[in-house]
Amino acid sequence: MNRQIRLARRPVGSARPEDWASVEEPVQSPQEGWFLGRTRFLSVDPAMRGWLDDRPSYLPPVGIGEVMRAGSVVEVVESAHPDFRVGEFVTGTFGVQEYALSDGRGAHRVDAGLAPLPTYLGALGMPGMTAYFGLLEVGALREGETVVVSGAAGAVGSLVGQIAKVKGCRVVGIAGGADKCAWLTGELGFDAAVDHRAGDVRRALRDHTPDGIDVYFDNVGGPILDAALARLALNARVVICGAISQYNNENAVQGPSNYLALLVRRARMEGFVVFDYAARYREAARELAGWLADGRLTAREHLVKGGIDDFPETLQMLFRGANTGKLILELA
Repeated sequence: MNRQIRLARRPVGSARPEDWASVEEPVQSPQEGWFLGRTRFLSVDPAMRGWLDDRPSYLPPVGIGEVMRAGSVVEVVESAHPDFRVGEFVTGTFGVQEYALSDGRGAHRVDAGLAPLPTYLGALGMPGMTAYFGLLEVGALREGETVVVSGAAGAVGSLVGQIAKVKGCRVVGIAGGADKCAWLTGELGFDAAVDHRAGDVRRALRDHTPDGIDVYFDNVGGPILDAALARLALNARVVICGAISQYNNENAVQGPSNYLALLVRRARMEGFVVFDYAARYREAARELAGWLADGRLTAREHLVKGGIDDFPETLQMLFRGANTGKLILELA
């Protein structure tokens, strides 16, 4: 039997247990040109909350009764597809389910001998692509600049800061908790870290960015975005990647009150969707893999071991700030 997590109703605010349905159905054998994969690792991402709302976005919302959308690593257990053999590992958007049938579209073989399988959902997966193109293309990073990143201990933010260091920049990370901040300045080599739970973020940014912020990479939104806007340098770039502080709002999203700083500092604010760079993923993966191999980039995956039914609670960890690095559900 194939156990799946399906959307039972659209959440209002935080997703609750009753918003999900755990369903079992028989596992089907693949027809010609298809393969069957058993899920080994399941990506858990903040963007998932946005996919549950019935409103215009860069992807259609998950439909009521549909299997929850998710990226994963699967092991091919049966194949009638010429390009995918039994025993191979494959990444793709296979959904929150124990088994997935695929015709190969959007599926990519990965080599467990070159990198641990969870890394293909993190530094060598969508978070890595997001950090790479968001910082270097949208942020137009230049050597010697000051970069501030919010959600800095998360999957994307931790990579943004490290890439900025590789490119010769000063990096300040904003994260929640002393342990996360110590990880940023210790193992990851950030120049400074701001604990948004421990004090005045505006004052801390003023202390750590005496010459202002050249690139602000935003994963959080809300008051922290306003605090960063108040510190922009001339011709700064603000990269809007996400706004995890706003995803569970039951009322209107809180927009930036300091947006006039963009006018005063001749700055720009730009949102992006990483899928726009899909044709260049291979380019980014090669460079990221090189940095991982030579130790200039550290990949950290926060693995939660359990079953498919643990997905709803694992998702909520993101919104409590309970993860450090890329959050992944490893199926037992």
